[in-house]
Amino acid sequence: MKVFCGRANPTTGSVEWLEEDEHYDYHQEIARSSYADMLHDKDRNIKYYQGIRAAVARVKEKGQKALVLDIGTGTGLLSMMAVTAGADFCYAIEVFKPMADAATKIVEKNGFSDKIKVINKHSTEVTVGPDGDMPCRANILVTELFDTELIGEGALPSYEHAHKHLVQENCEAVPHRATVYAQLVESRKMWSWNKLFPIHVQTNCGEQIIIPPLELERCPGAPSVYDIQLNQVSPADFTVLSDVLPMFSVDFSKQVSSSAACHHKQFESLASGQAQVVLSWWDIEMDPEGTIKCTMAPFWAHSDPEELQWRDHWMQCVYFLPQAEPVTQGSVLCLVAHHDDYCIWYSLQRASPPKNRSICLTRPVCDCQAHLLWNRPRFGEINDQDRTDLYVQALKTVLNPGGACLCVSDGSLLPMLAHHLGAEQVFTIESSSASHRLMKKIFKANHLEEKINIIEKRPELITSADLESKKVSLLLGEPFFTTSLLPWHNLYFWYVRTAVDKHLEPGAVVLPQAASLHAVVVEFKDLWRIRSPCGSCEGFDVHIMDDMIKHALDFRESKEAEPHPLWEYPCRSLSDPQQILTFDFRQPVPLQPVHAEGSIELRRPGRSHGVVLWMEYHLTPDSTVSTGLLKSTEDKGDCCWNPHCKQAVYFFGSVLDHRAPLGNTQTISYTVEFHPHTGDVSMDFSYSDTPDNGH
Repeated sequence: MKVFCGRANPTTGSVEWLEEDEHYDYHQEIARSSYADMLHDKDRNIKYYQGIRAAVARVKEKGQKALVLDIGTGTGLLSMMAVTAGADFCYAIEVFKPMADAATKIVEKNGFSDKIKVINKHSTEVTVGPDGDMPCRANILVTELFDTELIGEGALPSYEHAHKHLVQENCEAVPHRATVYAQLVESRKMWSWNKLFPIHVQTNCGEQIIIPPLELERCPGAPSVYDIQLNQVSPADFTVLSDVLPMFSVDFSKQVSSSAACHHKQFESLASGQAQVVLSWWDIEMDPEGTIKCTMAPFWAHSDPEELQWRDHWMQCVYFLPQAEPVTQGSVLCLVAHHDDYCIWYSLQRASPPKNRSICLTRPVCDCQAHLLWNRPRFGEINDQDRTDLYVQALKTVLNPGGACLCVSDGSLLPMLAHHLGAEQVFTIESSSASHRLMKKIFKANHLEEKINIIEKRPELITSADLESKKVSLLLGEPFFTTSLLPWHNLYFWYVRTAVDKHLEPGAVVLPQAASLHAVVVEFKDLWRIRSPCGSCEGFDVHIMDDMIKHALDFRESKEAEPHPLWEYPCRSLSDPQQILTFDFRQPVPLQPVHAEGSIELRRPGRSHGVVLWMEYHLTPDSTVSTGLLKSTEDKGDCCWNPHCKQAVYFFGSVLDHRAPLGNTQTISYTVEFHPHTGDVSMDFSYSDTPDNGH
């Protein structure tokens, strides 16, 4: 059955009613899930298996039946491990119906239907008793309810309920215990993801400095964690101020509380500096003795860095202190971890609290609007002085001091650059009231509230009166829009340029003047795992899950690219970067599709996992800003990506193992098309072998 879904189109800026299959959202959730990544996480799987065997053995040694409750069973893997380890029966809880159906099929395929009952409910809805889902309470609790922050998926409330209603007192639990660790650091790079820095603008009349409003400086920031592949952050980008501190532990074999709590650790500062950022991770011990441990520690805190397990479903956490605080080497400080039932946050105290008084601050909330409108990469982008300098240099070559300038980007500082470089009349469009308020604060802090006119309207609704009857001589954009997910979504700028065409004077300059879509074939070091079939996992057949993911990925007539911040995911380029589509902003959006087809030659040996796509914006003929590949080493092809943007990854259905056979040139053929009416970019890539004619 088809259903009509209202969706905001990031490229065109309009709300469109699309006819979608009723299972569209389900397929999207499965296709973008982390199930494949978890199944490939051998360290996780082995440790769980070891812990389950040990727990079942301890119960059997007491002469009891081993009755297992598996909350959040997913594929049913942990339940099958439990039965194989000798459990008498297992109740596998899975709230997501398509996943519960898959688990039922996987359990049946592996011959465990008589020992495993899949229950399609939330664990808090499971009943116990003669007529219930479970005839009696379980004595072994097996769960995998954790996210990067440990508690963000509701682990604490789920454990709390399970101990009260579903498992026996002092049951065995796998994992047995979790411990959260933290390390205090100074990092200008990471701090730039949280605060607005002063921006320097070199003008013909000297240097101007754009300063942040006090409200932004004093704001505690967004309460949400920043999950990150911390192993990809260079140690040169932060200064360690504390040892690794075990902040708190949760014993899952006993009653768990989801109530708000705080835990403090006293330490001596290892260095002098600005306390700004808390790096955090956790480990889980599968047994009471702590001999079976699975850790998320980054390489510098790992007991055996050579055995570091790559994973994407669990990463590490970056938290920002409410304010940067100066510390001196050797000073005694107290780091405090606060948590409620779903979130963790940190504060720094000068001394430990008295034993009879705890420190429980309320969860920080952004009151400046910036942290609600700008995500962490956007903060970093705005704070990138080199990027600002590129726009300044480009503006100097095109700005007409006597003309009117119109800026179109969300929460951009470009109107201020234009003013400082001599534009007499500057207008900027901020369609949302929240963005309007934020930019008004920034303009006021820099005494420009009377110099820059904010228009709070959708671009197509702008009238001549909004522009004070002036024609625009310079249309300006980064372009950046908060609704954009994929690189080409910022082509919304092109639609805005078309909508305001009647307000442009003859010969008006558009900056950027054009954009181009680029592609490169890559071999990922690890990211390929999230789309790779597993087949067999620890001896259990999970082909049904592989087929389920493949069906979800093939649900669309053409596959879709996915956004990924590739600076966190090392890869090698197997081809040269190639421009495949161009968009001329000097002209309105065309009525006909923009089409391109061709081939990309593979120049280095390796395994072709997919194609990475990104946009480059040509500010002027001599100035370009790339949202993707910044450089690639000639010999190995190691890629350096723009750290402020997500690139689009098109994963191949099967991996090409490219070894450059003699006499043949291996290429990836492509067809790419931009559809002006919908703003979509459709693409198809296929592999081909062609004779190289002796070259």
